Amino acid sequence: MEEGIAVATFQEQKVYSRPRALIEETTSYCPGCTHGLINKLIAEVIDELGIQENTISVSPVGCSVFFYRYLVLDGVVAPHGRAPAVATGIKRMLPDRVVITYQGDGDMAAIGMSEIVWTAMRGENITAFFVNNANYGMTGGQMAPTTLAGQVTTTSPQGRDVETMGMPTRMAEMIAGLPGSAYVARCAMYDARTIREARNAIRLALRAQMAGAGFTMVEFLSTCPTNWGLSPQDALHWIKETMVAYYPLGEFKVSEMVQRLKAQR
Repeated sequence: MEEGIAVATFQEQKVYSRPRALIEETTSYCPGCTHGLINKLIAEVIDELGIQENTISVSPVGCSVFFYRYLVLDGVVAPHGRAPAVATGIKRMLPDRVVITYQGDGDMAAIGMSEIVWTAMRGENITAFFVNNANYGMTGGQMAPTTLAGQVTTTSPQGRDVETMGMPTRMAEMIAGLPGSAYVARCAMYDARTIREARNAIRLALRAQMAGAGFTMVEFLSTCPTNWGLSPQDALHWIKETMVAYYPLGEFKVSEMVQRLKAQR
């Protein structure tokens, strides 16, 4: 140091670390897939609420099945579409546990439609995390109930024709209309703002379950660059510019109890 020149020193501080509830392992998700980001957000909220030892996850067939591999939780793998039914049985036997399902759109909105509807109708006190990437991601990119009008998939090579194939299913709006649902929100994974909003929705849904509010669900608009045939960056843009137009973001149902929980934060 030259004479007469003061040199400032700064102590670096660690401001972020991997969530305790998230395993330290490289995922098998495709590059650019936001399943991994959703997994991380759920793990962060579980850490924040201090419920890691008290949470049980149920994941079915599809890309969502890997959820049990990446979160350090007690977990059960369910048959395709049956996660809400399995979660219902667990919650009724162990009502003090926080029980979550982690499901894709082909799973929840097609094969498991009956299970999710009746779980919400009964107001089962569980939380469903629903990943909507507008196709069957694991099995080859086939058309799903959430595939957009005109969207090309391996089973709709000319694009989804609503005249013969019907309109895409809006799960959040439908579940919000059922009497047993207490909190239903749709979020997206395309920029810092929407990711932060998704984290807040996850937190409120789990807090609502812990308070005994009833059935809660958070839907995530998620990328699938491999089956969409897009780069990871273009896939994020496609969510923002194309998916959100048909699947608007926001809270579709907030019960009185959940409103009170929101006011407490």
